[in-house]
Amino acid sequence: MALVNGSWDYWDGVARRGALPWDVAGDWWRWMGAMHTRRRPAWATPHRIAMETDVVRLRDFSDAGFDKVVPTLIFPPQAGHDSCIVDYSQRQSQVKTIKAAGLTRLWSLDWIGATQRTKDRSILDYMASIDHAVELIGGDRINLVGDCQGGWLATIWAALHPDRVHTLTIAGAPIDFHAGEPVIGDYVDLLPREFYEQVVALGDGVMKGDFMLNGFITIKPESEIEKQMQLLAHIHEPEHLDRYAAFEDWFKHTQDIPGAFYLWIVEHLFRDNGLIRGTLDIAGERADLSSLDAPLYLLGGATDHITPPDQVFALADHTSTPAREVTKRVTSGGHLGLFMGTEALRDHWPPLMADVAKRSRGPASRSKAKARTPGTPNPIPAP
Repeated sequence: MALVNGSWDYWDGVARRGALPWDVAGDWWRWMGAMHTRRRPAWATPHRIAMETDVVRLRDFSDAGFDKVVPTLIFPPQAGHDSCIVDYSQRQSQVKTIKAAGLTRLWSLDWIGATQRTKDRSILDYMASIDHAVELIGGDRINLVGDCQGGWLATIWAALHPDRVHTLTIAGAPIDFHAGEPVIGDYVDLLPREFYEQVVALGDGVMKGDFMLNGFITIKPESEIEKQMQLLAHIHEPEHLDRYAAFEDWFKHTQDIPGAFYLWIVEHLFRDNGLIRGTLDIAGERADLSSLDAPLYLLGGATDHITPPDQVFALADHTSTPAREVTKRVTSGGHLGLFMGTEALRDHWPPLMADVAKRSRGPASRSKAKARTPGTPNPIPAP
């Protein structure tokens, strides 16, 4: 239907503008060019890079002179794409929306694609890098905002450091990987671990971003067909071309994930559902959700086929946060729309972040964090 509707829209436009055969040939030439011309995506809001390790950068978006606001740290998605989706454009930016709500001490993590040198980095390296970032940011407590994979990573860190968490906000983040209609969980149940090991081996030790991109397209191929056919139908509309190019520059620009880290995710989260079962062990320390009692802000998408809302909202059932301190919202859209969609950024993120900001005004002194459990790695020094 996507193919039929797109073709109808195009040929209807051809008839209405009285296009000749050579005009149609030109349309198809421009169409092919637009589909295959890609640029590297970029962050939209001015900032500075405050830290870099093997696996992540820390980007500082803070305004000067706002030291009495509790700091906020964004954990972007990490599924083979660039982290700049949280600062997608001047008009669609989670970063700008959060700052506009009053959270002006704002940082974002920026996941670095794996290389042959970093293909063996593990969950320990990610936790250590987050530790390092939080220490640089400072403050007794911190607001965590996590999208999709960034959401469960923020939740793991929060469960290990509940005394450091002021609030926890997650959007489209699978906490209970087996709740709702678990598309990814179904694939993991269907395929043996050896399959995922072979996929990593094909990437010479990394999980290729291109493999993940193809997997997402395969889950819902009609979306890809509709997108390309609508490009053809609107090939003479500059605004449509600009929107298409901006999204494809982000969506089709992939980055790899360390193979060791990816296989850990498959085993302990996708397959064993370790966060919910309480079996997740990080260097001898259990990530215990019941230790977390900070206010929770949970955002799901009604048509999210990657992470159904039930997987997000399950967090509230396993923490010690009182029900009155849990806020749940549902957008009408799908997965990516939770992070950069107009509806989410206009109607849902502002009230959520305004409430976090209201809780966050006041002194934010240097951290007095508890000592780490023996065996937990020291932070990786920034170059």
